[in-house]
Amino acid sequence: MSDSSPLPPVRLHPEAELARDALSTPLLSRAVRLARWAGPDTRVDAGGGLVDEQLPAAAELLGLSGDDATAYADEAWRVAVDTGLVEVVDEEEGTVAAGAELDLLTGGSPQDVLGVWTGALETVLADASVPDLDDLVDAMDGGGPVDLSSLDWDPEAEAEFLDGVLGNLYLLTVSGDGPGDGPVPLPALAASMIVPSDMGEPTNDVLEQVSDAMMRLDDQFRLLEPVGLVEYQPVDEALMADVESAAEEPSAAVDDTDVSRYGMVRLTPLGLYGLRARLLEAGFEAPAVGDLADKGADALLDGTATFPQSAAQAETEQWLARRESLAAARELLAAARGLDAGAPLRRLRCQQALSLVGAEAEPALREVLDDPELGGLARVWLTEAGFSDVPAPSQELVFWLTVDTVAAQLAAEGNSDELRALVQGLAAQHSGFFAAAWRVDHPATADVLEAMGRLHPDKKIAKEARKAAFKARSQQGG
Repeated sequence: MSDSSPLPPVRLHPEAELARDALSTPLLSRAVRLARWAGPDTRVDAGGGLVDEQLPAAAELLGLSGDDATAYADEAWRVAVDTGLVEVVDEEEGTVAAGAELDLLTGGSPQDVLGVWTGALETVLADASVPDLDDLVDAMDGGGPVDLSSLDWDPEAEAEFLDGVLGNLYLLTVSGDGPGDGPVPLPALAASMIVPSDMGEPTNDVLEQVSDAMMRLDDQFRLLEPVGLVEYQPVDEALMADVESAAEEPSAAVDDTDVSRYGMVRLTPLGLYGLRARLLEAGFEAPAVGDLADKGADALLDGTATFPQSAAQAETEQWLARRESLAAARELLAAARGLDAGAPLRRLRCQQALSLVGAEAEPALREVLDDPELGGLARVWLTEAGFSDVPAPSQELVFWLTVDTVAAQLAAEGNSDELRALVQGLAAQHSGFFAAAWRVDHPATADVLEAMGRLHPDKKIAKEARKAAFKARSQQGG
């Protein structure tokens, strides 16, 4: 994932709602309970962790039982210390007191609460990048001290791998063609990090790497679910037994039709908030719907230029909700002017924004009927809104608007099926289209005609378009 171009915009839940979600996550709520439980008799070791003698009492307080109870209590305590809910008062004595952050969870703002939660998230992410040391110790002979330098573990590489996986999960969630709020199969997520994009059929070696990555991610997502980052359906433990049976007895088929058996993960609304915060901190451009609501029309049109249509509409609706309709229409039209490369797409976004404005915007549209760049757009709006006395456009204006529209669609969608259909329709409606179009005084005329030549399925018509593009470029050069 590159940080050179903006990511698709994310729709975040209100901060007050996210703060409530954060407080109700199992891990942070446990950390808060331990912070309130800690007192003068609580003792910690040199690293700030609860001494072993007090872990059973902490686990009992949290209502935890089973073999992992003290481990869960220890994790919650470390989160309490790392986030400032608990403060180590005297390192030599190992005494603690309630931290300043504890009061923020009841008396602070939603942003304060989310700040504490993001601290908890960082602690868990750091833990998730560390392999199970107990397993590593068991795997080593002897039982002496563990030599980490001899283990096949690169802490930076592990952290980068997890960051990459979470970045891809974020991108899949916010992309217009992704699953949205739906879960992502774990194999697809692992493959996104392992399988090269230009690889056809993955090799056995690559498939083995994907399988190994899935198992690592299965452990990591189990750790990340209690902090509220994800909702996770783990890999079906019976699946591995099925695979082993199939290996020993080839006739024993493995049911791989149910992809959910291989693990399913989705980001929670809180997880989207947390990952966006981390992406912003890492230097990515990660917009959120609503970021432009207080900015000018120029920022709105430029900012939504690359948004998927649904996100652009949501952003525009928020922008319009804060403005009086007629004034908003005038501001949008003024921002849509220009002959630079981005102007056609600005005008398309302006037209889409004006479609959300009521009839009270009529005076603003009539004011630009004679504008060479906005007159066509204004006529379309007034006609579609049902107004009478709309002056007919000149032939020159019709062709200029056509070129501008195709240029905007090219910028917005590239060589899409919709644009291909538009190109075919234009050529079919006007037999002399290319003979006239190359003369249009628009900066994008040659590029539009070249695209039409590339997109039209009829070789004869495509050749006409390319010839017209050559004439247009010669005219521009002259």
